[in-house]
Amino acid sequence: MSALMAAVRAGNTAETLRVVRGMTDAERRACLPGLKALRAELREFSPWDSRSERVRPALHLAGAACHTGAAAAAAWIGAGDMRWQHAPTDALLRALETRGAGWLADVAHRLARRPVSADVPYELMAGLVSRSGCEVPATDAYVTGWVRHIGGGRRGGRVLDSLRREPNLAPLVAGLFALTDLTGIRWLLGDGPDSWPSALAALAREGLLDRALLLDACVARLLRGAGGTDHRILLPVLAGLGLTREEERARIADWTALARDAASPVAAHAQTVLGALALDGGLTVRQLAEASEGLLFRVERKLVRAQLVLLGKVLTRDPGAVAELLPVVARTFGHEDVQMQERALKLVERHLGKLDGQESRDELCSAADRLTPALRTRAAALLDIAVEPRATYEEVLPPVPEPVGLAPAPETAEELAEELGALLASGGDVATFERALDGLARHAYRDPDALREALVPVVSQRWWAAANRQGVDHLPVDTRFGHSNAREGLDLLLAVLHDRVRTCDLLNAVRRPPSAHGCAHSGLARVFDARLHALAHRLRAEPLPLLLATPTWSTGLLEPGELVDRLAAYRRLDARVCPTDFGQALLRVRRDDEAAAREAAVRARTLGTREGARLARWLGAGTESSATRLARWLRTGATAPEAAGRRTRGPKILVETAEVPELRRGFPPEFHWLARPVSAFTERRHCHHWDDSIRPHWLAVLPERRELVAARLLPDLAATAVEDGRGASVLPLLAEADGEAGDAVHLCVAYGLGARHQEDRLAAVDALLALAARGQLDTVRLGTDLGELVGSGAVKARRLADSARTAASTGADATIWRMLRQALPVPLAGLAAARPEAAAVAARGLGDLLAVAAECAERSGAGGELPHLAETAARGGSSRLVTEARRLRDALAVAAAA
Repeated sequence: MSALMAAVRAGNTAETLRVVRGMTDAERRACLPGLKALRAELREFSPWDSRSERVRPALHLAGAACHTGAAAAAAWIGAGDMRWQHAPTDALLRALETRGAGWLADVAHRLARRPVSADVPYELMAGLVSRSGCEVPATDAYVTGWVRHIGGGRRGGRVLDSLRREPNLAPLVAGLFALTDLTGIRWLLGDGPDSWPSALAALAREGLLDRALLLDACVARLLRGAGGTDHRILLPVLAGLGLTREEERARIADWTALARDAASPVAAHAQTVLGALALDGGLTVRQLAEASEGLLFRVERKLVRAQLVLLGKVLTRDPGAVAELLPVVARTFGHEDVQMQERALKLVERHLGKLDGQESRDELCSAADRLTPALRTRAAALLDIAVEPRATYEEVLPPVPEPVGLAPAPETAEELAEELGALLASGGDVATFERALDGLARHAYRDPDALREALVPVVSQRWWAAANRQGVDHLPVDTRFGHSNAREGLDLLLAVLHDRVRTCDLLNAVRRPPSAHGCAHSGLARVFDARLHALAHRLRAEPLPLLLATPTWSTGLLEPGELVDRLAAYRRLDARVCPTDFGQALLRVRRDDEAAAREAAVRARTLGTREGARLARWLGAGTESSATRLARWLRTGATAPEAAGRRTRGPKILVETAEVPELRRGFPPEFHWLARPVSAFTERRHCHHWDDSIRPHWLAVLPERRELVAARLLPDLAATAVEDGRGASVLPLLAEADGEAGDAVHLCVAYGLGARHQEDRLAAVDALLALAARGQLDTVRLGTDLGELVGSGAVKARRLADSARTAASTGADATIWRMLRQALPVPLAGLAAARPEAAAVAARGLGDLLAVAAECAERSGAGGELPHLAETAARGGSSRLVTEARRLRDALAVAAAA
């Protein structure tokens, strides 16, 4: 036993293998306690620690050999802490080869059932399978490892040749099609002549794979709902198999289901197969109707157009199919694309004379209600039905968001510890964070020993506690970059409570003057960091009885009367106020309620303290507004220094703010950066504030001045549209905050509506609707900004159309129309002035935007004229752009004439 432990601790894998092979099962079991103790010891070290890297491979080998139970051996071999420094596969196999075949098979199957992320070496699993002679385990982990082992033709041979030599080809290929996720290995499967799809088809032709089973597996995978790119593997396999007409006819139900529900490329393939069958007489009219019902409901215009063309051919060839197919054509009357509606209506007009049944005609009449107003009038004349008068439009907006009051800090240290554990594990909102800060201050003041005892389960899981166990007595306080998220600040406070931070480092953090350089976020970040550093220092030197700046509301606002009560408590306790905590309280105190502010100011003066007098002056001063102006980064001329050399899709529009002197007077030095003007041309664009979770806390720094916060967040919001970045999740909170909603707020929403990622666009839609519900949305300002952004290329029209349609679908058609009325003239003017070679670029996505505008105008009854719309509608052709321009023109004309 001592020889084995010595070899393992020395990291000598060869000696470990030699020793363990000469031991009996009893001797091996006797070594397990020592090996487990060494494993626990190594867990205190980073996986990349030099000692850990040296010892773990030998430890991995010894533990696998000394466990005599298959389950325990498999658990040891596949353990996560052994993943990065595991024993060589050959050594593991040699150590285990003395076991019985059943034992080896059991271990192989247990390892194969582990998740793919466990990264169990395929060579190890395959070696165990080969030595035991067991059935191959076609699990996700085993099959994925097999694919990686064969590779994409990178092993010096062809994929086809490698697969021909595979003794377990059939079950492994079946496992390939049953994989939970094909996307992760798609790049290995490749394309072209030496790809897996090509090889699988060739093996089926050679008879090495059962062709019918391969076809069944492929279609079943597609029907199951293949991943976003799985069709790039599956469709080439289908094409390579070369299905006969009889094989295609036998799967009509499958093609119908795929055409209705599958991803667009798969649906297109199924549509092609069904179309060929329909023209060859291989589909009954009922089967064609069922397939068409699913296809005509799809949003892809190409698929809908192709199906209408097919239906037109069948109706021309078979007049008897009119009664069954024409009502199916009418399903397209509800399509979001007016071109598809018009195509369907033309088809009905062409074949209506062949229709005899009243039931089918009634279906057409009912479907006509879903047409656009202009087409509905045309259909009414065709079907001889009355046009129903339009109902009076009523705008529907969401309820006005109401702030939520913060609950008091947890009463007991145990409750606080539970909340802190949850907060550190999964993050939290501003309210949860602020309650935790207040609770830490209160309990550290009352009974710090009881607080530390309650926090033991929480602290033991933190990274800095593990660092202390490795011999690092104290952690430095890095003030160069501040805290990238709120959890880092909580870690600092907990480390201070447990004496893991030197007092001198805390003093340096509190006294360190602000840096001369910074980014747009610096003012907000400095206040957030300074408050945490000051609280950390006071936890060590002079605990605070409570925090003055804890908000009353979830938005970060603090009621003035509540702040007076807290200052009175400080006076009773003869406690010294923390300047940064008091400064943050002043920035948060509500001043828009003049009556409440006057009453609180009177009470504050009677306190007879310096802070009471300062609060009274602050409440009586009112809120100074900060002037803003728009600044543009142009492709030519003066550009922001950091934009030089970087490709952008178009000029950005940013906001600059003037200096705000009242945020400098009487505040600690760390707050003075808030008073500085924000410039689009002097602030550094890139910085270390990459974590979006900190932004709600910045909004709570100035909860009554969201315009100033928005100006500092605007470069990040611009990046979501111009540079395809992420980070618009703060927009709904910005809309729910207090203060002026001016240029900066509206421009933030404008960029969010054009963001690259759908989640960001949805956040912008929520913000737009919240502003509208509160009566704070300036549709002229927002629409003008959007027009310039779309016209310059900074925002893509198709993305804006998606956002606008989502917002309008909630019932806000009039609001969205007013916004688009201001946004459309600029891109329409650009299209009219564009040279022929640039017209296609200028028109990109504009048809989608006009479609949303037309829908909103039709539903809300908007009228009037739109600049440059007539020129677009007068263009030749029947493109989506021209069709939707004419639709919008007609809708506005009808409303104006009414």
